[in-house]
Amino acid sequence: MIAPPLVAGEDLSVVTGQLGRAPHPMSAVAIRCPFGFPAVVEDLPYDDLGRPFPTLYYCTCPTLVAAVGRLESDGGVARWTARLGTHRQLARSAADAAADSAVRRHDLARDHGLAMLDGGASLTTGVGGVGDLLAVKCLHAHVAHALARPGYVLGDAILAEVDDPWCDDGRCAALASYGGGCTSGDDRAGGANDVSPPDRGSAP
Repeated sequence: MIAPPLVAGEDLSVVTGQLGRAPHPMSAVAIRCPFGFPAVVEDLPYDDLGRPFPTLYYCTCPTLVAAVGRLESDGGVARWTARLGTHRQLARSAADAAADSAVRRHDLARDHGLAMLDGGASLTTGVGGVGDLLAVKCLHAHVAHALARPGYVLGDAILAEVDDPWCDDGRCAALASYGGGCTSGDDRAGGANDVSPPDRGSAP
């Protein structure tokens, strides 16, 4: 069986530049920013050596990462963990997202023929790799899941508190040839959701 293609070309170059390092193997660009560059990617659950990677959807856009980081720095993780423990709808959505992730991660491991040093144990963890579904470990993981899988109630609620998630100048265009190996925009992985472009006229 031939494994599906991984993210490559311009998208790989941009994500490498966004992270400042070689990224974990990515199966797809899950969502793009208003300027068409990768913002959230879908990661394979294991690397080439069979080592687990617990996060299915990963924020790569530097502006988005910084915006969510500000929310975390303001006590967001503790605040949302407390809400999750007392709000039935939020708890149900977290459980549903974990189940959805488990199915997708199992499918990715099978379709890509991945070795699993942990015997598949990490495939059933919650969003962000948590074992306790009533704990919030990383707001970035929940925001990424909400953007990649619309309708995720907990992630949507967290995302609603994020201020200025996108830049207004398409700065990732400068990363299109980062690290070499990119060709053109035609190499961008398909299937990603696009965020509507911002009103450039109202930008400061």
